[in-house]
Amino acid sequence: MAVVGRRPHAIRMCVCVTLLLLVTVAHSFYLPGVAPQDFFKGDLLKVKVNKLTSIKTQLPYSYYSLPYCKPEKIVDSAENLGEVLRGDRIENSPYVFKMREPQMCNIVCHMTLNAKDAKEFKEKIDDEYQVNMILDNLPLVMPYKRTEMVSVAYQHGIDVGMKGRYAGRSEEKYFIYNHLAFTVKYHKDEETAAARIVGFEVKPFSVKHEHDGQWDDKTRLTTCDPHAKRSVTNSNSPQEVEENKEIVFTYDVEFQESEIKWASRWDTYLYMADDQIHWFSIVNSLMIVLFLSGMVAMIMLRTLYRDISKYNQLETQEEAQEETGWKLVHGDVFRPPMNSDLLCVYVGTGVQFFGMILVTIIFAALGFLSPSNRGGLMTAMLLLWVFMGLFAGYASARLYKMFKGTEWKKMTLKTALIFPAILFAIFFVLNALIWGEESSGAVPFGTMFALVVLWFGISVPLVFVGSYVGSKKPAIEPPVKTNKIPRQIPEQAWYMNPIFSILIGGVLPFGAVFIELFFILSSIWLHQFYYIFGFLFVVFLILIVTCAEITVVLCYFQLCSEDYLWWWRSYLTSGSSALYLFLYAAFYFFTRLNITKPVSGVLYFGYMLIGSYAFFMLTGTIGFYACFWFTRLIYSSVKID
Repeated sequence: MAVVGRRPHAIRMCVCVTLLLLVTVAHSFYLPGVAPQDFFKGDLLKVKVNKLTSIKTQLPYSYYSLPYCKPEKIVDSAENLGEVLRGDRIENSPYVFKMREPQMCNIVCHMTLNAKDAKEFKEKIDDEYQVNMILDNLPLVMPYKRTEMVSVAYQHGIDVGMKGRYAGRSEEKYFIYNHLAFTVKYHKDEETAAARIVGFEVKPFSVKHEHDGQWDDKTRLTTCDPHAKRSVTNSNSPQEVEENKEIVFTYDVEFQESEIKWASRWDTYLYMADDQIHWFSIVNSLMIVLFLSGMVAMIMLRTLYRDISKYNQLETQEEAQEETGWKLVHGDVFRPPMNSDLLCVYVGTGVQFFGMILVTIIFAALGFLSPSNRGGLMTAMLLLWVFMGLFAGYASARLYKMFKGTEWKKMTLKTALIFPAILFAIFFVLNALIWGEESSGAVPFGTMFALVVLWFGISVPLVFVGSYVGSKKPAIEPPVKTNKIPRQIPEQAWYMNPIFSILIGGVLPFGAVFIELFFILSSIWLHQFYYIFGFLFVVFLILIVTCAEITVVLCYFQLCSEDYLWWWRSYLTSGSSALYLFLYAAFYFFTRLNITKPVSGVLYFGYMLIGSYAFFMLTGTIGFYACFWFTRLIYSSVKID
């Protein structure tokens, strides 16, 4: 008895020790590449360069695809799967600083442009390409004043150059930013004298550097000179990009102590993509959708309660024969639909998407997928998609068994292959277009092979495992028996036309997400940071509720008009929101983006087609399961002889 009495105490001790260990681990745990690094005075700070990006072309290029100054040996940084798919190419650079040791007018290199080099620089300036650099995992930003705002905003990266005209001349010339004035902000620990980098800013200048005599290693510039304390402060005499023009690349480094702590150093970067209207618009959207949801739920509960009470109180044979509405089609409502195996495949794939997006948003909201962990979001989504194959197989097998299907292996193979095959085909064509443009955004053959291995080596077997488990479970039994002969569906009113009701059904779910969609599209195509995953999680929950409610309402109206073909219509009703998403993407393309190249336009619409197709499966599956639950609920609530 004494031993038994001690058990609760022992369990409590184990729980306390476990919690203590978890807290200790949490305090000492940092994500890979996101741990703070301490620097002492004189420590080397190595600047890395990333891809050149443009919102006009959406085609990234390696930094050294332009004839910039190169270090003695170019070393590629190890990139994760997400970084490779994003087109990131992180390499070392000739820009090397010493911690808290300011430098003025450091010469990086000297070059004379040939015709090919001048042409490449001009093309990149025309397409508004930006140079991206990284120091201690912080991206380089350029502060600038917005006309409508008092506070300073930040541009991600710096332009390769600019176009302009000399005073009194009409001919347009190209100028390159060849002098960079860096500012490294640091937060100092008073006790240890160590410092952590909390900001990396730059002001670019275009300067036609001058010097005396022939160029050699000991040449001193007359336009900026650390010995004479002469620095570059403007671009009044800019450096032109022309064949046989001499260009000297230089830089300054200034160190500023900052009150910003290491943990808050990303706040500045994240603030730049966001204005106050973002928060108000999202809250406004949520309020409207919640109000509509409440109205829909109230109507449904009152109407259904009245219907069920009425049907259960029918006593005489005459009353039973005169019954109308959804109870009339009880013998056909669970009849398997046409192409039932394809419906199972789409439902299974939708479950896979639902699991992937839900887990990704939760992890991102908890801070595991912050922008500092480059490529982390895409890598996580890819791996989660692969492992969620288990649930896809299970969901499709359960539904297939309910439809009394016999070839579950064939259906499982379709679940594992149909969507990834369509995705891979579109992706392969788009990748070929990017490769044709010689962009760093083209996925290398090795990465493509790794994706195929993930698909066939992990995802497909997991779908089969889930399907096997699902097929061994007892079949889901419908609450009412199905008649042998199908009932004839009466002529429907114009507003119950399948196409009309399906298109109407997609409006509300799209309305729940379209404001958030603007910020998501901006983060993808305008290279801004997206970070408010807490709000995104709330919007996702609202999307689930609205998809479910609008589908249930329209399904109820459909059954009341004695049309029992609800299986596919429930999927298409909420899934039609994907059509509005694609139309909105087209609207965004023509109103917000300045894409001029045909290849870039094809890329945009290709990727948005993939996104819309995925959204169709996600919302369609939510609507289908809501309607499935609803029909089972109402037909099990009434007495049917």
